[in-house]
Parts: sequence; C-alpha cells; structure tokens
Amino acid sequence: MDGGMPELVGALSICWNVISFHPCKSSNETEKGMPTRKATAVWEGGLKTGKGSFKGESGSISAQYNFSSRFESGTGSNPEELLAAAEAACFSMALAAGLEKNGTPATKVETTAACTVQAVPGGFGITTMKINVQATVPKIDKVKFDQIAQETKEGCPVSKALKGNVDLQLEARLL
Repeated sequence: MDGGMPELVGALSICWNVISFHPCKSSNETEKGMPTRKATAVWEGGLKTGKGSFKGESGSISAQYNFSSRFESGTGSNPEELLAAAEAACFSMALAAGLEKNGTPATKVETTAACTVQAVPGGFGITTMKINVQATVPKIDKVKFDQIAQETKEGCPVSKALKGNVDLQLEARLL
C-alpha cells in the first residue's frame, strides 16, 4: 500500500451529522475535502443508430448503451439505471447511518430505486425516482423508522441533487 490507509481511516472517523451530511470537526482533525468521483462516456454515431460506453474511474462499473437500451427495452445499460443505482446505494448507506445515530442500527437495509425518463416538452426528462426501502431494525417502532426514512430522503446527497427537478417518492417498510 502507499501509506494512504491511516489517512482513509482518519477521514472515516470524522464525526458526521448523518441526516444533513455536514461534517463535525474534532479538535485533532485536519481540513480535508471529500473526493470527487469521475466517469467517462463515449458515444459514436447518430442518436438512433449510434452506440456508447461508459466506465467509472474505479473500474468497478462499465457498460455499453444505445438508443434501444435507453428509450426502449433493448440490451445494455443506460444513464437512468446508473442514477437509480446511485440513489439506491446512497439511500441505503444514509438510512443505515441515520438509524445508527438514533441508537437503533439496522441489521439490513435493502433499497430499490426506479428512475423514469419520459418525453417532456422540449425532449426527454427524468421525471420520477421511486425509492422502495425495506429494513430490518431491532428495537425501533414504525413511526420513528418512517421519520428517519423521510429525513434520509431529504438529506441523502443523491436525493438532494435530484430535489426540485425530479419527483422523489418513498415507500419504506420495516421488517
């Protein structure tokens, strides 16, 4: 390793207000920014007959996409699938953090996000993100769980990026 592990562990030990995602400073903490994540996409050809590919900088995600995979039921991935995956992953982590902060850590959080693209005036738009989460959380009542889930919907970084532009809908189920 390059010696970055102690720095990473230190960064992960930062005190977080997990619902609004603002870092809290401790007396021995240095000023550190969060990383910027990158992805690359290449498109070749026209809209209907062309093809594209994307990949994340980590190498963990990559796929092919085309008109059919995006706007029809063709084979391949699409930007909406990536956005749904980002929402599901972010929401799961944020909800787990909120539940832990409440003193009621989850044993499992499973989130499905469905991102809808539709024809809108002037072209196409992402109109809806439906978030369906189910969680196993010992020692919490349904009212408190629903409250934390709603706070997560408002505070999750991906949800915040979509807020005001996309109809965010949440269905939360306590198992």
